Amino acid sequence: MAHTADATPFNEARMAHVEELDVAALQALQQGAAAAAGLPVVFRDQLDDGSEGPQLCVIPSGSFEMGSPETEFGHRPEEAPVHYVALQQSFALGRFTITADEFAVFQRDTGYRFRSDLITAQGRYPVMNIRIADARRYCAWLSERTGHSYRLPSEAEWEYACRAGTTTPFHFGDSVSCREVHFNATFPYDEAREKKRWFLPRCVPLPTALEVGSKPANTWGLHEMHGNVWEFTQNPWTASHIGAHRDGSVADSRYRDWVVVKGGSWFDAAVLARSAARRPRLLDEMDVNLGFRVLREIG
Repeated sequence: MAHTADATPFNEARMAHVEELDVAALQALQQGAAAAAGLPVVFRDQLDDGSEGPQLCVIPSGSFEMGSPETEFGHRPEEAPVHYVALQQSFALGRFTITADEFAVFQRDTGYRFRSDLITAQGRYPVMNIRIADARRYCAWLSERTGHSYRLPSEAEWEYACRAGTTTPFHFGDSVSCREVHFNATFPYDEAREKKRWFLPRCVPLPTALEVGSKPANTWGLHEMHGNVWEFTQNPWTASHIGAHRDGSVADSRYRDWVVVKGGSWFDAAVLARSAARRPRLLDEMDVNLGFRVLREIG
């Protein structure tokens, strides 16, 4: 892959290049990061009333290649240039997107109300029809109630956690089906890449999100990083990765009314669920295919 160096310098000493590690080594790295933080690999923080917060997975620090090369099917200019990013601090990321049940605890505690004309989710389905300001408010509430620092992930943190050491379009590999990812079944990946004609989708199109945990996890234990619902990141939209900070921090942008979302959704083609795929959404935008997962700082 080609790399462009317009970026913030960083110290790579003792930094694991995760794309060079096999599954066993990646999981050992994760276990080491959890042990160093005094945490199990998968854990929940306790709220001040004794209830439990969202389930989290420890994600170890390391460096990786962010973005996609022109040779990747589905590549778009905003995913370039491919560049190294080094995340110096381990963190914990939601094992799942925040569910309606989890958001309901926040609602009861703060008095937050959905507009009466909006479609809302229930149970273990991803919470939807919320703005990024609402997601940030949830993170602030969770921080206050647990005594730990919660926020949305940066785009780099999200993609690093999604890839879990892979450089392929999906953390499952070069191809994907509806067994692994919940996307719009009328727009599959392999058939489009191979320019095959198809008359019926291989799985039944479902015009809604699935319950969290319905699809297999990646190497670091995260479910539905591909598909189901788009996920908010901290990053304002940028037209490309030119000028991206190589330490994974959020770079300045002139598109301050737009935010980067990642992961694709049930409504969109499989090609938009790739690890490198990214899309802009307005700061005040709400949708039935847009949600979020939380990051908890541990480093």
